[in-house]
Amino acid sequence: MTNIAAQSVKQLRDRSGVGMGKCKDALVEADGDIEKAAEILRKKGLASAVKKEGRETKEGTIAFFEADKDISLLEVNAETDFVAKNERFQKFTKDLAEQIAKTKPASVEGFLKESYDIDTSLTIDEYRNLLIQSIGENIQIPRLEIIHKKNESSYGIYSHMGGKIVTIVEISGSTNEEKFARDLAMHVAAAAPEYLKTDDIPEAVKRKEEEIARVQIKGKPENIVEIILIGKIKAFAEGVCLLNQKYVKDPSLSVEKVVQNRSKEINANLKLTCFWRWKVGETI
Repeated sequence: MTNIAAQSVKQLRDRSGVGMGKCKDALVEADGDIEKAAEILRKKGLASAVKKEGRETKEGTIAFFEADKDISLLEVNAETDFVAKNERFQKFTKDLAEQIAKTKPASVEGFLKESYDIDTSLTIDEYRNLLIQSIGENIQIPRLEIIHKKNESSYGIYSHMGGKIVTIVEISGSTNEEKFARDLAMHVAAAAPEYLKTDDIPEAVKRKEEEIARVQIKGKPENIVEIILIGKIKAFAEGVCLLNQKYVKDPSLSVEKVVQNRSKEINANLKLTCFWRWKVGETI
């Protein structure tokens, strides 16, 4: 392998703005020739894309792909909603979501180093940079997740506002309740729960809510303070816990009661065990 001087790497780094590692790789490929290495970086879209890397990316889309045993979730951000709706950008996110379901990367960093299935001569990160060069906006991948499907469970997926919000609900007790799970996923999109059940609310959050409630009821007789506090905490849980929330399709019932009623209808022991709610820009 060509012995690359640190000074050459630094020179190419200063000239292109590309990271030291990629500059060294390009110099190795070019047998130490800085001009050829710079051309290699340009062909990969790195030299021009780097200038856009610092721009804010508050728009984008949430993509998903459902396979037999897994569901992948992926957020890809851009600078404007116009680009987020671009056909090439949308195809890129869908292709990546499908590849994630297949390769199951442990992190975004690891995923970016994978060969891109659509063009195996490039890594995901290299293709992302080519897309930046082509579209003219910064494009970032802030998060991904792989959901491993459980036995005897159903999964409902709902995409809202063209991928601005994607929700998933997991129901145990049956493999045939995708439609019901999707209805609950639609509820999650609308009601934005933070926790599944009351026990999931962190103690620090409960104490904070209790402090706020005590200020609100200051001056009330001590014999009814605790009763009022219990009622206020219950109301808080109804707002933030999925199982406690009023079901959007029938506010006379809680989500937990809706699941219980469905269990009776099909003679099964259904449980709403988990949910995911991703919204574009939450990680920024």
